[in-house]
Amino acid sequence: MTDKVFESSNYINISAEGTMTAKGTMNKFGFLMIMVIASASFTWHLYSEDNKGLMSTLMMVGIFGGLILALVMSFKPHLARYIAPAYGILEGLFLGGLSAYVNEMFEKKYPGLVLQAVGLTFGVALAMFLLYSFRIIKVTDKLRSIIISATVGICIFYLLTMLLGFFGVHMEFMSIENGGLLGIGISLFVVAIAAMNLLLDFDMIERGSMTGAPKYMEWFGAFALLVTIVWLYIEILKLLMRFANKK
Repeated sequence: MTDKVFESSNYINISAEGTMTAKGTMNKFGFLMIMVIASASFTWHLYSEDNKGLMSTLMMVGIFGGLILALVMSFKPHLARYIAPAYGILEGLFLGGLSAYVNEMFEKKYPGLVLQAVGLTFGVALAMFLLYSFRIIKVTDKLRSIIISATVGICIFYLLTMLLGFFGVHMEFMSIENGGLLGIGISLFVVAIAAMNLLLDFDMIERGSMTGAPKYMEWFGAFALLVTIVWLYIEILKLLMRFANKK
C-alpha cells in the first residue's frame, strides 16, 4: 500500500463506480476473512480425517497460488475486486493445513496453541486499530520510514536464512525447535514490526478514502490488510511454538 498505487489509480475514471471508503474496505476485509476461515476449515478437516496427502497438495497450491495472485494485485490493483476473494481462499488452504499440523504437534505439550495464536492475532489487531483510531500512535513520515525499513530488513534476513539453508548452513537460533532467548527475542521483534505494519495499512486506507480513490481500491486495501494479518498470525504462531519448546 504505497502512495504510488493511489496515484496510478487516479488515471481511471471513477465517476461510474464511486470512491473508496473506510467502511467499504472493512466490509470487504470481513468478506475475505470469511473466505480464509472457510477454506482453512476445509484443510483442517482433511487433516483430521487423515487425508494428509490431499491436504499437503492444497497447501502447496495455496502458497504458490496466493503468491502469484498477490504479485498480480500489487502491480494491477484494479484487478483486486476480481481476484482478492480467490487470494483469501488460497491463503486459507495454507493456513488451515499449517494450523492443523502445529495443533497436533503441540497437542500434549501445549494444548490450544493454535487457538491462542488466533486470539492473540485478533487481539493485537484490535489494539493497533484502537491506538491508530484514537491517535495514540500517529503515523508520521518518520515512523512510516522506520517501519518500512525494518520490514525490508526482516525480508532480507529471512531470504538470506533460506539461501544459507540451501547450502547446508543452518542458524540454530532460527529453528522453531530452539526455544533459546535469542530466537524468542527475534520472534518478538518480528511480531512487533508485523503489528506496526497494521498502522500503515489503516493509514493508507484512511488516506485513500480521504483522497477519493476509486471504489476498487477497497478490495486492494482489504487485500493488503489481510496480508499483514496473515503475516502477524504466522509470526505469533512461531513465537508460541518457541515458548512451548522452551518449557
